[in-house]
Amino acid sequence: MVDLINISLALFSIVLGLFGWLAPKYTMQVVDLQRGATTMGVSEIRAASGALFVGLGVGALFLGSPVAYAMIGFAWGFASIGRLTSIIADEAPTRKTWGFFLCEAAVGITLVGINVF
Repeated sequence: MVDLINISLALFSIVLGLFGWLAPKYTMQVVDLQRGATTMGVSEIRAASGALFVGLGVGALFLGSPVAYAMIGFAWGFASIGRLTSIIADEAPTRKTWGFFLCEAAVGITLVGINVF
């Protein structure tokens, strides 16, 4: 069962990462970002919201170890901490902000929980 969860969440990370990597304009729409005077924003989405998460998932599937799957969990978990920081410190959070936080926290807690403890 642990293997199924690990593989499923690694694939989830890859699929969401593919959107950021290969469809950055769509991803920017979903997260309410706009392209500026340069392509740096699109580049950041491709890298940090896209290929990074594809690499985490592919790397974990390739290595197949609990530590590799836990690292996906740490990445998602700390993304949720960043999101929570925004919810607390920035202007009024939205349903979307809370939804993203819950998803990130769930993936992070699950993968760290089943692979570390």
